[in-house]
Amino acid sequence: MERSVADTMGRPRQPEEMLPLLTRHEVQVLLRAGHTQRDVAARTGVSIRAIRRIASEERPKDADDARERKVRRIGRPSKAEPFRTFAVELLTKEPDLMSLEVLRRARADGYTGSKTAMYDLVASVRPKTERPVVRFEGLAGEFSQHDFGEVDVRFIDGTKQRVQFFASRLKFSRWVEVTLVEDQGTETVVRTVVEHLERMGGVPLLAVFDRPKTVVLKWAKDGTPTEWNPTFAQVMLELGVGVELCWPYSGNQKGSVESLVKWVKGSFFKQRRFVDDEDLRRQLREWHEDVNTRVVSRATGVTHSARMAEERARLRPVKVSSAELALRIPVVVGPTGMVLHDTHLYSMDPSAIGISGTLFLYRDRVRIVAGRYQSSHERLFESGAKSVLSEHRAAMVAAVSGKRSKRYYKREQLLGLGPVAYEYLTEVVHRRRDRWIGDVDDLFDMLEFHGEGLLRIAIGRALDERLFGAEYVRHFIEQLLMGAASRPRELLS
Repeated sequence: MERSVADTMGRPRQPEEMLPLLTRHEVQVLLRAGHTQRDVAARTGVSIRAIRRIASEERPKDADDARERKVRRIGRPSKAEPFRTFAVELLTKEPDLMSLEVLRRARADGYTGSKTAMYDLVASVRPKTERPVVRFEGLAGEFSQHDFGEVDVRFIDGTKQRVQFFASRLKFSRWVEVTLVEDQGTETVVRTVVEHLERMGGVPLLAVFDRPKTVVLKWAKDGTPTEWNPTFAQVMLELGVGVELCWPYSGNQKGSVESLVKWVKGSFFKQRRFVDDEDLRRQLREWHEDVNTRVVSRATGVTHSARMAEERARLRPVKVSSAELALRIPVVVGPTGMVLHDTHLYSMDPSAIGISGTLFLYRDRVRIVAGRYQSSHERLFESGAKSVLSEHRAAMVAAVSGKRSKRYYKREQLLGLGPVAYEYLTEVVHRRRDRWIGDVDDLFDMLEFHGEGLLRIAIGRALDERLFGAEYVRHFIEQLLMGAASRPRELLS
């Protein structure tokens, strides 16, 4: 019976020593929810013996499978592994060959390992036959479904636009949330999932994903995830939700998760015409209200909102809000006192140079912690942008030894103001070869005192007037400050 249920759920049995942390987490979530060990085994494909051991384990706090395997000394190579090619060639010629016969031939060829190890290898390489799609119904608070979709929408003026969206649905009540997105990256997945769960009113036991290629880095041949995207895994652990995945090459496992995207396309995008992008978003908000509160579901015979009260009673609180969700990214403070993330540079105290730390990536800001040093910045989005805090700039000058090094560090900070500063300093260096060092010192002092925005404007004006020297820039700064009351936005740009 266990085997048939496990097959129905599309979850092949997993070798105990290769269980990923999220699979262990899923087992613990189901056990805490009151499922029997036998039921958990059927759902997850994990052996009863492993489930009993996992039940006594501490809850995982880290999503790093490699580190966990090292600590537990998990993953020693099987004696059957060198015979993988042998088994593949044998089963390619004779797909129905019994495992016992494969074992006999392997031993004749020098295999000395156990029967179980060879049977597990045979099971992992034996050609799979397609199974029928199995539709399953969820209980209140049990499942949520999540998937990306793409569709070409038509506007009234005849133009078309490729639109990407992320859809979520509670399986029991059918309550649906759809958000237009810019990409299908991991950050988009986790932030949108959290937003949708907040709107739905809580977290279910399990979240089912149809396209896990953005969240699973490596798969075993039997469809078991062997390496998770650490950012995705950490957020799922924080939410306390178990994860069910459909293997990309196993359409029979997708069930109604796949139909979620088709339903959204058919009931909204394909049925409507839009004036522009703003009209598309307005109609999407109206559609949400319509399908969740007014339209009677053919599957349940009532509106989604009618079953939502029962669903929400079984949902658990969202432990981390979308506004405070921070993705944790390992970083190292570089030799220039900067931390690099996604082409963006953020400054740290120079005393933190060489220290490993964590960058906490929020929607609109970043926080960096390296040892006892911390810094917070507004999040950068423009490629190659750099954020340097004034206190870090001053500390770096103090930390740099030698007049020559200090001079070039100051000049590098001024060049960071952009093309206008680059052009101006080039002219200053070539026109005032005997004075440019003093100009750089004065301009750097202005940068520290007045900030980047005001200095950039003043340098631009001096460049337009072809007046090269720190004294001219200071003159334009004084003019700008005198007119600040009438032009405040200009000074902040």
